[in-house]
Amino acid sequence: MVTATAPIGVLGGTFDPIHFGHLRLAQEVAEKLRLDHVRFVPSGTPPHRAAPDVSAAHRLAMVRLAIGDNRLFTVDDRETRRDGPGYTVDTLGELRREVGATRAICLLLGADAFLDLATWSRWHELFRLAHVVVAHRPGYPVNIWQDRMPQPLAREYASRTMQQPLAVHLAPAGGIVVIAIAALDISATLIRDCVRSGASPRYLLPDSVLDYIQAKGLYVG
Repeated sequence: MVTATAPIGVLGGTFDPIHFGHLRLAQEVAEKLRLDHVRFVPSGTPPHRAAPDVSAAHRLAMVRLAIGDNRLFTVDDRETRRDGPGYTVDTLGELRREVGATRAICLLLGADAFLDLATWSRWHELFRLAHVVVAHRPGYPVNIWQDRMPQPLAREYASRTMQQPLAVHLAPAGGIVVIAIAALDISATLIRDCVRSGASPRYLLPDSVLDYIQAKGLYVG
């Protein structure tokens, strides 16, 4: 049973646009870890990749439409309001100050993002602020991506991995948890390419988001 002191999930990204892969990841992890809720945090100016195709305002609006009335999901717009690049460590630091020192925070990442973690700004500090939850697809077993870890990350993985995922309820931060999720091979790039080529991306993302994209003429240029 989820309680008022259950861990909070944080799922950041450009969401350019948000799609069922993002939503299913958040749903499965929230249920398996018994999270209070998952906060979707659209980036404003992402530091690790090229600028998104559409504005932060559009991407934020699409996230709001996508999560609908799901009681497990909420939107956090702090990075879209921040001047300059939005670093995850700063977002988690703000959130930690808001929720206090004892409530668990879980940073949700896909396996590919986790493998790049050692390139993030002040990445070692992330473990002081949150647990890291790595969601991977069946057919992409842990041993495959373990072999691709850079040594600094491999050392953290070896020392911080929690064998019991619900152990995230017992400490506010510091662990790494690996969760298998449904295999949905969907990407925002695929959706943008569909729109540009005139193909339909329906069933890759919520109808409400597709309707918004079409109404605003997004991704056509």
